[in-house]
Amino acid sequence: MKTQILTILGATGTIGVNTLDVVARHPERFEVFALTGATQIDRLCEQCLQFRPRYAVMTEAPAAHALREKLRAAGSPTEVLEGGAALIAVATAPEVTTLMAAIVGAAGLPATIAAARAGKRILLANKETLVVSGQLFMDAVHENGAELFPIDSEHSAIHQSLPAGFDGDLDAAGVKALWLTASGGPFRTWSREQMEGVTPEQAVAHPNWVMGRKISVDSASMMNKGLEVIEARWLFNAQTEQIRVLVHPQSIIHSLVEYRDGSVMAQLGTPDMRTPIAYALGYPERIEAGVSGLELMGSQLQFEAPDMQRFPCLRLAFEALRAGGYAPAVLNAANEVAVDAFLNRRCGFADIPRAIEHALGHLPASSPRGLDDLLEADRRARALTGEFLAARALLRA
Repeated sequence: MKTQILTILGATGTIGVNTLDVVARHPERFEVFALTGATQIDRLCEQCLQFRPRYAVMTEAPAAHALREKLRAAGSPTEVLEGGAALIAVATAPEVTTLMAAIVGAAGLPATIAAARAGKRILLANKETLVVSGQLFMDAVHENGAELFPIDSEHSAIHQSLPAGFDGDLDAAGVKALWLTASGGPFRTWSREQMEGVTPEQAVAHPNWVMGRKISVDSASMMNKGLEVIEARWLFNAQTEQIRVLVHPQSIIHSLVEYRDGSVMAQLGTPDMRTPIAYALGYPERIEAGVSGLELMGSQLQFEAPDMQRFPCLRLAFEALRAGGYAPAVLNAANEVAVDAFLNRRCGFADIPRAIEHALGHLPASSPRGLDDLLEADRRARALTGEFLAARALLRA
């Protein structure tokens, strides 16, 4: 058994913590090369002391200095680096075989693309990599012999439900449609009027999954499912009309693949992110994940069509996917800014789709030529969204 050498981008977040939980169960299989974080100094310090990586990276210098002092005081040999260049360095180091890309937002994009160009095995939990730069990233994967495993439970379920050796040709595989399931979030039955008054505390209280604050708000608005639709287009080389969304409040069926002969293959499991993480880490083997067994006796499974009037973020994501070009990058940037404003009580929950629609109405006229163009569009969309939300706040004052 060959040991995998891991770098985990975003080690202190939910995906990073769950990844290390699985890794700790298999010390003979995995060695941690580098762990990275942004603000959670104490947690990253504890992780470094337990897993003894060669490097730790903090994105900002003050946090790196604080972590360096704590590790030095604890007698740790881990070397602390800082900044975006360091993220790329630990993602592409020759020793590294596997990258867990779990940084939330566009900040993780350059290092993840660099890892693809370096031919690494990539466990992708960073939605923005595919949403912002889908074609660019997939080209890098294919041209450099990288391996790609999705970590979202929905895309992992599709990966598991497609034929072994699927090569990106859905038609040749007999696939009619990919069905992404959605829990519907905490506001599944709320009216649009009720959602005008949603608080951050209500939005982050997901009924089924334990997730970070940003992704919890995305789930509540169904933007998370919209981003997954865009991801699915690139991960599985699917046409927009082949991607469907099905609301399934119990989160037991994680997604389905419908075949032209009428068969539907699905992956079921307890809602626990360690299952898709363990699947990707162990592939093609199945390894212990520490997840409790699924109990179906007495369970009732419910399915509904998504309501894109009450949840306009999902509609906007489909529109951005159809528009192509800069639209997905602008959608993502505007959403990140609006969600941050909402969590910090600078705008209302219903302002999130309003801000995104405003940004999408100001797309650049040209087509992106590469990553630099997409990152510039990201920057402009963030500024535009901030101005829009500030203007709305002044009107309310």
